[in-house]
Amino acid sequence: MEQTALMPEVTPAPPAKPTGDAPEFAVSTRDLLKEMTLLQRVVARKTTVPILTHLQLQAAGNNLLLTATDGEISLRTVCQARVKKEGAFTVPAHKFYEYLRLLAEGDMTLKPLDNHWVQIRSGRSHTKMVGLSPQNFPKLPLFPVASAIKLNAQALRTLISQSLFAISTEESRYVLNGALLLLKPDALTMVATDGHRMAHAEYYAPQAITKETRVLLPRTALAELSSLLSATSGEQIQFAQDETTLYFAIGSRLLTSRQLSGRFPNYEVVLPKGEASKALVSRQELLLSLQRVSQFADSRSNAVRLRFEQNELRLSSSNSEIGESEDVLQTNYAGAPKTTGFNSQYLLDFLRVLDCEKVQIEFKADELPTELRPEDVTDQSFSYRYIVMPIRI
Repeated sequence: MEQTALMPEVTPAPPAKPTGDAPEFAVSTRDLLKEMTLLQRVVARKTTVPILTHLQLQAAGNNLLLTATDGEISLRTVCQARVKKEGAFTVPAHKFYEYLRLLAEGDMTLKPLDNHWVQIRSGRSHTKMVGLSPQNFPKLPLFPVASAIKLNAQALRTLISQSLFAISTEESRYVLNGALLLLKPDALTMVATDGHRMAHAEYYAPQAITKETRVLLPRTALAELSSLLSATSGEQIQFAQDETTLYFAIGSRLLTSRQLSGRFPNYEVVLPKGEASKALVSRQELLLSLQRVSQFADSRSNAVRLRFEQNELRLSSSNSEIGESEDVLQTNYAGAPKTTGFNSQYLLDFLRVLDCEKVQIEFKADELPTELRPEDVTDQSFSYRYIVMPIRI
């Protein structure tokens, strides 16, 4: 991502009167706050590059264009505005957002002054805020319209929600710090793993592509994309990529992110195959039982014990410093008694993103992965498999 050189930090000079050719516009505080709520999540909070803590505002035509970036991802949005003079300037993003939240609804006017100060007027509130030169704001790439493809917005949101929590947060495992998105002619697939568990979500529907494409999406970009998808009513978004950058156009908003480099692990070898013992259990009852029993689990391993017996599942944990707990759930299990252990947080993460009545648990030998999946899915265009490694307890 191209970035111009930065001017050294200096004590800002007092504001001067606005020059005759300075940008000036009016915008609704409610409309601006709606966009700022999304933008401020992208702005860098801890950085040695001061301009990355700022928001760029550019008045053009009948619109106000707003851009935020932390150097890795960027977000560009637009508000309708009454533009008197076109131009660009910057404001400190988080301070501007906090101030904007305290203003009454109505119109506000913004006008740059000399020395990169900005004048803000709203009703009886008159404020001047210190900004930085817009010339120092990073030059961000343009959306490659010619290579863009359309994706189902709701389907992508579902895939992200079912995968995001399984992405590794360990910086040393660089290639696992994102999810794999497979674009196929007949489906979208998203896979995420941290080495101990794996989420595998699919959406079956014809796609506007002719060959399979693999894309590594950083975790931070997926989190922002999820928020944008939740805030849109559109049925489709546009996706594009070049050698270094990923682009997501969601209505009038554009999210860009650097691509992760490296090769994602061969996830297909982890997917269980063949016959396995099975148990069907209520999702809500299992969720509540895990929440109760895990209160007495070891704080480092979060380990809970699951014992499958005839038509029932016993969950238990113990801690010599706290106590012990056991819950019994009804299941359809009909095999020989079997005991295994799991990190309770891994199971809770999975159960919290589901929208179903029952969950099927499939397991083989103690040392082999266990698979969980929603049983009564109403939308058959979706498929979801969650693989977890057992632990010794």
